[in-house]
This record gives sequence, C-alpha cells and structure tokens, in this order.
Amino acid sequence: MAKPSSAGSRTRSFVHIVIVVGLCCFFYILGAWQRSGFGKGDSLALEITKKSVGCDIVPNLSFDSHHGGEVSKIDEVDSKPKVFKPCKARYIDYTPCHDQRRAMTFSRENMIYRERHCPREEEKLHCLIPAPKGYVTPFPWPKSRDYVPYANAPYKSLTVEKAIQNWIQYEGNVFRFPGGGTQFPQGADKYIDQIASVIPIENGTVRTALDTGCGLFKIAFLAGFVGGIYMMEVDRVLRPGGYWVLSGPPIHWKVNYKAWQRPKEDLEEEQRKIEEVAKLLCWEKKSEKHEIAIWQKTVDTETCRSRQEDSGAKFCESTDADDVWYKKMEACVTPNSKVSGDLKPFPQRLYAVPPKIASGSVPGVSVETYQDDNKKWKKHVSAYKKINRLLDSGRYRNIMDMNAGLGSFAAAIQSPKLWVMNVVPTIAQKHTLGAIYQRGLIGIYHDWCEAFSTYPRTYDLIHSNGLFSLYKDK
Repeated sequence: MAKPSSAGSRTRSFVHIVIVVGLCCFFYILGAWQRSGFGKGDSLALEITKKSVGCDIVPNLSFDSHHGGEVSKIDEVDSKPKVFKPCKARYIDYTPCHDQRRAMTFSRENMIYRERHCPREEEKLHCLIPAPKGYVTPFPWPKSRDYVPYANAPYKSLTVEKAIQNWIQYEGNVFRFPGGGTQFPQGADKYIDQIASVIPIENGTVRTALDTGCGLFKIAFLAGFVGGIYMMEVDRVLRPGGYWVLSGPPIHWKVNYKAWQRPKEDLEEEQRKIEEVAKLLCWEKKSEKHEIAIWQKTVDTETCRSRQEDSGAKFCESTDADDVWYKKMEACVTPNSKVSGDLKPFPQRLYAVPPKIASGSVPGVSVETYQDDNKKWKKHVSAYKKINRLLDSGRYRNIMDMNAGLGSFAAAIQSPKLWVMNVVPTIAQKHTLGAIYQRGLIGIYHDWCEAFSTYPRTYDLIHSNGLFSLYKDK
C-alpha cells in the first residue's frame, strides 16, 4: 500500500490545529459570558428591544440618583447641551450685584448705594464672563500672596493711585504687593506683630478675623454714625472674648491731626463717641499705641446685659440673630446667645463638637449626626485627592463649597495651602453657619438665585454637593 504524501499529512494536521484552537476559543468565550451573568438579563433585554422603537423607558427601571436627587425622563430636545456665548470684553470685571453704574442710582443715605443691588430680570446677562486677554494661570500659594500676573488684572493705574501707600508695585509683567498700607508703609508684618503683642494670635485661641475695611469706620466715626449702628453690627458678629482692632483716624489724633489735615476738635469728638459706644457694648480697651487701639468683648454676658438695661440701651427685637439675609441694619444691641461651651484652640476646634450642636441649638443635627458627617466627608475628600493630586499642592488656594452643610468638606480638606468659603444657602432647612464658625471655619449665607458678591475668577475650585436638588423647581 502506498504511503500518504507528506503534503497531505501536513494539510490535515493544520486543519486539526485550527479546529482545536477554534473550539478552545469558543468555550473560553462561552465560559466568560456565563460567568459575567450577562445571559441572566435576556428577558429584560428583550423587553427593552421591543420598546426601543418608541424610545420609552422600561417601567421597572429606576434611574434615580444614588445621592438623593431625582432624574426625570430624558427628553431628546432637553438633552442637547446649551451653549452660552462669551460676553463682550467690557464685562471682564463684571460683578452683577455690585455694578458701579447701577449703584450710583441709589441713595447715599447710610451708604445704601454700597449695598447689594442685583439686576432686574430683564437686565441679567446670559453669557459667560470672559477673562482678560492674555490671562494666565495664577501663581501657586504662597507666591500668589505677593505676586499677580499683570495680564490677569491689567490696570497700571492702581500703582499710580496707591503709589504713596506702598500697596502695589508694577514690576516687569507682574504686580507685587509689598504689604504696606495708608498707615503702615513698613508692611503688614510689623503691623501684625504689634497686634500680636496684645492679642494671642499664635496659640490658636484667635482663629477667625474679619477685616471690615477702613472706609467703613471712617463713616462710623461720624458722631457714632446713627447711634453707633456699625459698631453694633460688629458686636453682633463678634464672639464674647473676641477682639476689635481699630487702626487709623481718630486714634492717636493728638500727634497726627496736622498730617491728616483734620481739626483736632472733630477728631477728639469722634474718638469720644467711639469710646462711648464701646462702653455700652461692654468692650474693654486693652491697648492704644500709635495708630492702633484694641478692645475686647466681655465674656460675662449676664452682667453686660444688666448694665445695658440700666443704661437704656435698645435691644434688637428679632428672635433669630442668624436671620440677617437682606435685613436692614438697626441701631440696636443684639442679645448674646445663651449657648454655652468653651471653644478649643485651633486645630482641635476643627473636629470638636460645636457648642451649638452639643446644646441642640441646630434642629435636626445631633452629636452623632455631626460625627457621621465628618466621617463621610473624610472618605469623600480622600477619594477626591486620588483623582486630583493637585488638591493639596498650592495650585488651588481659594475653594468654595456652595452647599456647605456642617462644614465637614472644608474640615476634611483643611490645609495651610488653601481655605474654603462655606456657603449656606438661605433656603437650606438647617441654619448651620454658626456651627461652621465654631469649628474655626468661615462662611456666609447666600441665595444662589442671585449672583455671588465677589470678583470674577475668584475661586480655583468650586464644590457643589446637593445644590441642584436643593434648588430644583425654585
């Protein structure tokens, strides 16, 4: 019998190999498919296929957000992204509720024209505020404290208007901030050193500070301005034991009245009335040296109240001292809260239970709720940092939380390289701003149906958990 040809043998061997390999691949894929569980959804897939012609959604499927919000059926028209065109170049610095042209149409009485005046519906812009031509990424912190690219704020006139005050200098393609001021041409450091000689700044006792601006108190000096209304507002936001620092006129008027070109009699009267209101508010003067005077608000609120009643002081009638959004200021004393509890020095204060929560003064928030919220946001921020490794690099200095809750996001992300503006929406069910401040954080009330009171391009990162759900249908 003849032997099979070698060519035929090789052909059959090749075919066998192809069949074996093909079967192996088939069973591998089949096994993977079965392990995946994909086949278990055949009936559901069939139902979806049957209904796909009408683009309906299967009734038993839920597309609700796992964060508590609701998602409506997708409308083909609404699903198209809305494109906003850039505004004209003249709007690069536009701040809607602080537009200078609109402000000048309001009354000068009590500085009303300097308050928030938001545009009417027909005046609102529906375009994106553009950046200045040549805008570049700001310097990371701490360099950004002393230098700003000129392209980001192209106004050389600033160096002319503030030349004698040593606030700002133009150098090459950047602005430099030496840290001086009208009264302190040697820089802010020496000014702060002088304050620190009276106020315990270094040990964490004093955590939050509010710079009210010199312009405000130049008005407040005028006969205590409407019965000391501005000092009374400072007292409202000043914690018992807190400090008020006044620098500039009329302090040290006996030496400086000629340089200020002011009659010494007027300056003397201004200081007298400031001292009078400070006494009414139970502020004790701790120091007066050069152009700086420092008062401390008493911690003995009961004795202070008795003294104020004896002197005939007018007390504010509002039962909620936190309810101040769009409220007219009055020349009245805000009674101090009866909530007791010492605040720990910072940074221990950051996670200590705030007295407002420990005392049950925030309805719906218990100590357990507070602690659970902290745990949740520590976990979330840890995940954020894995996604964005620049979070703690100094690249993001100014951060905003648009719906801050208890401030736990800010606490979890806290770092010397950044700060967080905690915004509590005015329509939020829980008024938590007081607790946020007791944590050593800062914040503000705001209605997000209006523009925020700040300059364009202020924030490096904005966080908005639960905000859209809160404002749905508003």
